[in-house]
Amino acid sequence: MTTASPDPGRPTAQFTGRIGNVMGASEPAWPSRPRASGKPNVIVVLLDDVGFSDLGCYGGEIDTPNIDRLASDGVQFTNFHVNPMCSPTRASLLTGLNCHNVGFGHVANSDPGFPGYFSELPDDVSTIAETLRAQGYATLLAGKWHLARDADISAVGPKHSWPCQRGFDRFFGFLDAFTNVHHPHYLVEDNHVVDIDEYPPGYYLTDDLTTKSIQMIKEVKATDPATPFFLYLAHPAAHAPLLAKPETIAKYKDRFSAGWDALRDQRFDRQKELGLFADNTALPPRNTEQVGPVPAWADVADEHRALFTKQMEVYAAMVDDVDQSIGRLRSELEAIGEWNNTIVVFLSDNGASREGEGVGTTSYYNDLAGGSGPSLTEPLSGDLDPARIAAIGGPTVMAHYPRGWAMLGNTPFRLYKTFALAGGHQVPCIVTGPGIPGDGSLRTQYQHVIDLAPTLLDLVDVTPATQRHGRDVRPMQGTSFAGVLGAPEAWSTRDEQHYELGGQRAFWRNGWEIATVHLPRTPFNDDEWQLFHVAQDPTQQHDLRAEHPELLAELAGAWEHAARMGQVYPLDEGSGWRWAVRPPDIANIERAITLWPGTATVEPWRSRRLIWMKSFEISASFTTKSGDHGVLVAHGDQGGGYLLYVEDGRVRFAVNDGRGTLHNLEGPELPSGEQQVTVAVSALAGRRWSISLRLGGHSDGDVLEVPMLFPMAPFEGIDVGIDRRSPVSWDIYERHGTFAFTGTIHHVRYEPGAKAPDAPSTFLPLMRDIASQFA
Repeated sequence: MTTASPDPGRPTAQFTGRIGNVMGASEPAWPSRPRASGKPNVIVVLLDDVGFSDLGCYGGEIDTPNIDRLASDGVQFTNFHVNPMCSPTRASLLTGLNCHNVGFGHVANSDPGFPGYFSELPDDVSTIAETLRAQGYATLLAGKWHLARDADISAVGPKHSWPCQRGFDRFFGFLDAFTNVHHPHYLVEDNHVVDIDEYPPGYYLTDDLTTKSIQMIKEVKATDPATPFFLYLAHPAAHAPLLAKPETIAKYKDRFSAGWDALRDQRFDRQKELGLFADNTALPPRNTEQVGPVPAWADVADEHRALFTKQMEVYAAMVDDVDQSIGRLRSELEAIGEWNNTIVVFLSDNGASREGEGVGTTSYYNDLAGGSGPSLTEPLSGDLDPARIAAIGGPTVMAHYPRGWAMLGNTPFRLYKTFALAGGHQVPCIVTGPGIPGDGSLRTQYQHVIDLAPTLLDLVDVTPATQRHGRDVRPMQGTSFAGVLGAPEAWSTRDEQHYELGGQRAFWRNGWEIATVHLPRTPFNDDEWQLFHVAQDPTQQHDLRAEHPELLAELAGAWEHAARMGQVYPLDEGSGWRWAVRPPDIANIERAITLWPGTATVEPWRSRRLIWMKSFEISASFTTKSGDHGVLVAHGDQGGGYLLYVEDGRVRFAVNDGRGTLHNLEGPELPSGEQQVTVAVSALAGRRWSISLRLGGHSDGDVLEVPMLFPMAPFEGIDVGIDRRSPVSWDIYERHGTFAFTGTIHHVRYEPGAKAPDAPSTFLPLMRDIASQFA
């Protein structure tokens, strides 16, 4: 053994005492670190836009054996409530606070400048993930977040409202409201965007989220088996666009051909057989309210039924695919010995969605809040093309069903997602795990999603956080219903609850509820409160306001007090003002931009702001030689977008209108050498674009007039030199794949121009005036 010579300039010392003499302590001492050894794991599975009756254990005909097994192994709630839309529910689920109190009175796609609608969680609020992580849990999230401002979803953020900054150790999923589950538009892992050009054949996000969840859990258990995990598995299913695996879709062929009326009756009969409702409970008539009427299935034209039934078949397959993923997750946890030590909560974030409106759509990105609305009485002609109907569910068609199927999903309740009647917020909820009765018993107690976080902390014996980053945090407004889980006869832990979304309002107190159905752009003072004794009339059929005017006034006053205390005001009267107004710093995002080859996909929202409801120019500088081809710039996907590319020696521009048509503009032949191509897009009234091509400053005079992409299309961001993920043109994708440019791109520049004559922002003064009239 060789010993190093001592440093001649440094004195040597001989150790003669105990370690404690040197350290000043008799034994080693390490700082205390939180450990949660012996505590159960926790999984919260959240589905998106799945109605109360869509699952087998809630009366539906969709195959959900794995979810049904959760219900039979645990307890099943029949009176569980959330907020009527996704971001508000997610905010309440994670914080135990009412949604307006934490800045999510609406979805995180607007920022009108008021505290209740701030679109990010406040600094003085702790999430359940932050609390559990501080107590030694590994915290994992797979799926949809939708709790960060759309303007902050980019590689540079700011990221303070991203999952890993709000308590999650690991995150894999997307930050927006929805995505194409065959070709996700903007996946994020932890704090970085996933770098992917092309998804493998058969890719399906539901499966990938399940795989990632299993991987993250196994990573935790391989490192320290004693560390429990909290997994928040927030599936995008079954939010539109409706997309599913072909083999699952095939299972449901003709399953819904009887139509929504007959199937609604059958579901309600099953619900009573299952004991979800008393035998004397009545099914309300078909929805006839002005805000969302549904025609009798017998009155639906024969040529429309093929479209409507295929859309519902794909929806059912989407739910089925999630059920299969839950079965796989359970099998993996059983295999590693963790299932019996895992609390599982399963629920939906709101009622079934009416966003397909009266006749559905095959162009969801273009019709969301847009074209396919209540005014249409029959589907657009392109939607009835047999080839397009056959393609629904696959990667080329972004479909959503008509609201008749949403009525079916919400059986037996009235109306839909976004409304304050029960169809908007009464959802399936199942709880199973150690210490919870495994007898499949029902719980009829009224509980709300704000009660979920305190319940889970109670079940794992963790005290709610009192500080976050050295700052006092607000106490939760929810109350634990752990006692309800163990005792069917226990009282609900909730005495009252208020609701508001987009002007729709409700208030529940001890079995009585008032609710309004607000018509957009009408005075709130003209709204009439309806009064229901929901303890005896759970389907809200009997309006008792005339019989109990004093109670009506009392509950209306209680709603007003809760709204004033809970940051609910100002109410959204429906003028569209909240969507048009934006904070001043958005001007930075709407300025001209130069992009270079090798740039990652530009964030979708930033990309859209360059062209949204305005004129613009795209200038591409590149060098080419004979035989070069490929994409110069691509923006969008199969749901709508545009593409500037070189093929067969010519520069070409194509617009996918999202409805199955690719509009083409062909430029002149390209000589070899350096090129400058400009696409000039003029925004016209009526949501139209006029497009011309210039090569080297010269135009051949051809003009292409196309529908303007609006309001969520293009849904994918801008790519330079390649068309990543979901292609704008499926034909080009089948010929060339991602079609990387073989020449040399110098840069691509976007120059935003004048707003369209009918752009919403041009009407802000009018919208403000309308809002003030209806306040």
